[in-house]
Amino acid sequence: MHGADGLSGEEMQHFAHWTNLSETAFLQPPTAPEADYQVRIFTPKSELPFAGHPTLGSCHGWLAAGGVPKGDFIVQQCQAGLVKLRRDGQRLAFAAPPAAQSDIAPALKSRIAAVLGIAAAEILATRQLSATRPGWTGVLLKDRAAVLALRPDFVALGELELGVVAPHGADGVDFEVRGFVNDVGGEDPVTGSLNAGLARWLIGAGIALRAMSPRRAPLWAAPGGCMWRMRTANSGLAGRAWR
Repeated sequence: MHGADGLSGEEMQHFAHWTNLSETAFLQPPTAPEADYQVRIFTPKSELPFAGHPTLGSCHGWLAAGGVPKGDFIVQQCQAGLVKLRRDGQRLAFAAPPAAQSDIAPALKSRIAAVLGIAAAEILATRQLSATRPGWTGVLLKDRAAVLALRPDFVALGELELGVVAPHGADGVDFEVRGFVNDVGGEDPVTGSLNAGLARWLIGAGIALRAMSPRRAPLWAAPGGCMWRMRTANSGLAGRAWR
């Protein structure tokens, strides 16, 4: 929604609840001098500090409405801070904002296994992908078939936000990804914040380099064709996951 600077947070939440979309984005003038625009992002139930697709959609809407960036990058202001976006023809990509990742407790791993309906031994690795919402927990399984066979218990899922990933095994795609979160109705078919968090984890831990094909540097995940790309050092944004 353009021109949302006159709306209160309560009014935005009420509108997002009425639309019943996975996310609703509200565009406002920026308060940070280096930003081009500001966005607030709401699910039907709560506000998110950052989300991938609302970031891309808001940027596209701002540009379509005549927005002109101040510099080489488009800079979005949101509750997660300043997010840089770049244009490559008709394609937009954002540099994932910093997120503190951490290990999870053994008891949580057991709960995750129960939610997913699998044995705990089938979970090869786990990682808390962010300390703030969306608070995805990454779960690594053996292969694509294991990911696709999952039938989670969404009642038991509760407030958890689970991103399950495994090597894909087919040429042209590196990873299979599924995201489970009750806040958007069960399974989110593709989510930028999850893919960015997974990319940061899998690349940092060396898992991605072992799983990906030697044919290229970018990583690709299915479904949704979500691109994970690491910028080179001379870009000034080395080590950042682009979505």
